Amino acid sequence: MDKKLIMILEKVQKNEITEYFVYKKLSEWERDERNKKIFLEIAEDELKHFNQLKNYTKKDLKPDKIKIFLTLFLTKILGFTFTTKLMERGEDRAIEGYRDLLSSLPNINKIIEEEKTHEQKLLEILDEERLHYVGSIVLGLSDALVELTGTLAGLTFAFQNNKLISLSGLVTGISAALSMAGSEYLSTKAEGSERNPLKAAIITGITYIITVIILIFPYLLTPNYALSLVLALVSSILLVLIFNYYISVAKDLDFKKRFVEMSIIIFSVSFISFAIGLIIKRVLGINLD
Repeated sequence: MDKKLIMILEKVQKNEITEYFVYKKLSEWERDERNKKIFLEIAEDELKHFNQLKNYTKKDLKPDKIKIFLTLFLTKILGFTFTTKLMERGEDRAIEGYRDLLSSLPNINKIIEEEKTHEQKLLEILDEERLHYVGSIVLGLSDALVELTGTLAGLTFAFQNNKLISLSGLVTGISAALSMAGSEYLSTKAEGSERNPLKAAIITGITYIITVIILIFPYLLTPNYALSLVLALVSSILLVLIFNYYISVAKDLDFKKRFVEMSIIIFSVSFISFAIGLIIKRVLGINLD
């Protein structure tokens, strides 16, 4: 058998045994009996594929323990929906990989069909409580990013004093977080949805406060107010990047469009606020040096 083909088969085989252990562990963690059964069925199929491929490679390959650890760690932190969606993308890549082998190994076609079945099964079970509150997280994060980056930009060039900027930003941020949480509580209650109004309010408030702390931290880190603003803006973009990637994977949304849109809004508001802060400083003749 061709050496290149053997290498591809070994790579696919290693992936199959790795996913076997991941799905098996997910089945042990899952409380819903239907979902538990689906994860276990997929795990057993992955093990079967591993053994079928072993007939070609003649090797008993070990799983990728780092990948197993990282996947399970992400599940604990970000939820099984996010992790499962990532694995679903892995299933898609696996299907494409097997298609490349079809011309040489026609028997692989059966494995492809089973991989497609896995994808359908995974799509059926993705209903996680935390995703019901994504709207509350979006509200807290987006409002904090847009409002506070704008506020910090304005304060930076009005005060040019990191202690005053961080104090003013913190007071403004906490007040806004409480206000936003209250608004989310009333809004969710009025919706009459399945979401718990108090839980939605708490999630919004906590998300807002965490974002505030992250954005203000650079002002406590360095006395240089211009550098602090740059670091705060970089932090805001990183938050947008991480969160939008999570949402794009978990809810099958367009990552690039959402990321660019939110980044443009943040920088536009920050620039306008910076200009306003500069104008106010000059017009009122404020000097805090």
